[in-house]
Amino acid sequence: MSAESFGNRLRTTTSARGPLCVGIDPHPALLAKWGLDDDVAGLERFTLTTVEALAGQVAVIKPQAAFFERFGSAGVAVLEKAVAGIREGGALSIVDAKRGDIGSTMAAYADAFAGAASPLAGDAVTVSPFLGFGSLRPLLDLAARTGRGVFVLALTSNPEGGQVQHAVNGDGRTVAQTVIDAVAAENAGAQPLGSVGVVVGATVTGVGREHDLSALNGPILAPGIGAQGATADDLKAVFGPALGQVLPNSSREVLGAGPTVAGLREAASRTLEAVSSALGS
Repeated sequence: MSAESFGNRLRTTTSARGPLCVGIDPHPALLAKWGLDDDVAGLERFTLTTVEALAGQVAVIKPQAAFFERFGSAGVAVLEKAVAGIREGGALSIVDAKRGDIGSTMAAYADAFAGAASPLAGDAVTVSPFLGFGSLRPLLDLAARTGRGVFVLALTSNPEGGQVQHAVNGDGRTVAQTVIDAVAAENAGAQPLGSVGVVVGATVTGVGREHDLSALNGPILAPGIGAQGATADDLKAVFGPALGQVLPNSSREVLGAGPTVAGLREAASRTLEAVSSALGS
């Protein structure tokens, strides 16, 4: 991994390739749509075809770890191949693991997903801060040393998320805002972009009105474009002044165009054109 910060690499790569992250979510329905069996062989064919199609084209690829882990060690081995292939193709990888724990266990997760020698460590990883933002410290520190990024869940699109994320602390801030503010503190002074980001669903309404992203100085991973219901045009309404920091993510909308490499590339190009227009980039 380069000593260059993730924020720098992200800005450079999106400037060259455009602001799009494509997920690799090999769930059973998509495997079936591709004519593949729901087994390790199908998982590997799906994953490596997607990497072949997109690692040289899009800026960021985000494999969802759970869909690999459900096959045990053989599935995790496919995830390792995906991370390596994405790197070889010139794209950045975000391993969507959403880990969160405390103490030595969080340090072990840090070694797995940000360690210099770990085959599971991509360019960045997603994490959950809801054991307290301070519980992420082992990962934040190791990621900073190894030049990796961390995307912290802040405002998710599932309706249950609001029970925690919209709860109000004694200082009047929502839990989500305390997460956003803590991320901003990690990124203070970074140029051109901090390496700690937040995850905010593109389907979440009222983000700009209810939560302040102005000091974030980091990327905003915005899943939900396409099959989850958000459109590229929704981005401006959701993110407002923070639009320039948004990294839209589309998974099923692109993956559904498989199983051919040409179909995947065409779908990714269409999606990139739409989100670039919406972001003014």
